[in-house]
Order: sequence, then C-alpha cells, then structure tokens
Amino acid sequence: MSRTNVLKEIEEILQHYCTDCFLKKHFRKMYSKTYAHQFCINQCTVGSTLKEKGKELLNTEKTGLNR
Repeated sequence: MSRTNVLKEIEEILQHYCTDCFLKKHFRKMYSKTYAHQFCINQCTVGSTLKEKGKELLNTEKTGLNR
C-alpha cells in the first residue's frame, strides 16, 4: 500500500471516530489532556488501529528508501 493511501486511511479513521469522541472529552475534563491522550493510545481500540497504520506507514517509508 502506498504512503498516500495509508495517510488517507489514518485521516478517515481520525475524522470518523476521534473528532467528537465522548471518552476523550470526558477524560480531558475529569483528569487532564495527558491522561486522555494516554488512554487513546494505550486502551482505545481506535488507538490500536492507528498504531498499526503508523507501523504500516513506517514500512512504506523504509521500502521507499531502499529503491
């Protein structure tokens, strides 16, 4: 998959799931921005998906450098 396609998928995921996320807003209000961010990265299923897409993006960049 190309770098552009991976970036488009990431953007679509962020817009669809993260824009008005209730949990993110709640955790920012109750705890802090840092806590909410850590929750999104480590415990949210969407965050896990984004991590995988990020790894895929890194792989596309590495293969592009080897050409």
